Amino acid sequence: MKKIVLTFGLIAGAIMSAMLVAAIPLKDNLDFDKGAVVGYTTMVLAFLMVYFGVRTYRDNVAGGTITFGRAFKVGLLISLVASACYVATWQVVYYKFLPDSGQKYVAYELEKARKAGAPEAKLAEMKAEMDKFLVMYQNPFFNVAITFIEPLPVGIVFTLGSAWFLSRRRKEAVA
Repeated sequence: MKKIVLTFGLIAGAIMSAMLVAAIPLKDNLDFDKGAVVGYTTMVLAFLMVYFGVRTYRDNVAGGTITFGRAFKVGLLISLVASACYVATWQVVYYKFLPDSGQKYVAYELEKARKAGAPEAKLAEMKAEMDKFLVMYQNPFFNVAITFIEPLPVGIVFTLGSAWFLSRRRKEAVA
């Protein structure tokens, strides 16, 4: 199981990591909303590896049958490996290449709220909350925890779907 989990988890992680690295030169040309769409689309594509990993485990290791629980375990482990790759890549990208992305995001969100007609009091409140978050986000442990929250729910959805779709129990022998 370890080889399958690592293989498919690292492939999914490489896909998501490649997206993060490829976005570095586009940082000034891609707004945050479009970046989120590109990012989550890439995650969906990457987490297809959960399905293929669980199927490979079922067909090559488990003799063609797998319970929902075992399929969920394999899929969750693949998702965790892929998410860890994403988080590790983000730590390098954020601290070495995009250290001002937090401030740019705050400015982007405030401008978006201003254009939507938010009153100055609400804008000041938003800025204060976002500035407090930015201070916490500079802590690598907090940064890692928050970054795990981005891909992991997508991986869990794919894990549940793959486990449900691929789980098969052994059929009783017909006499």
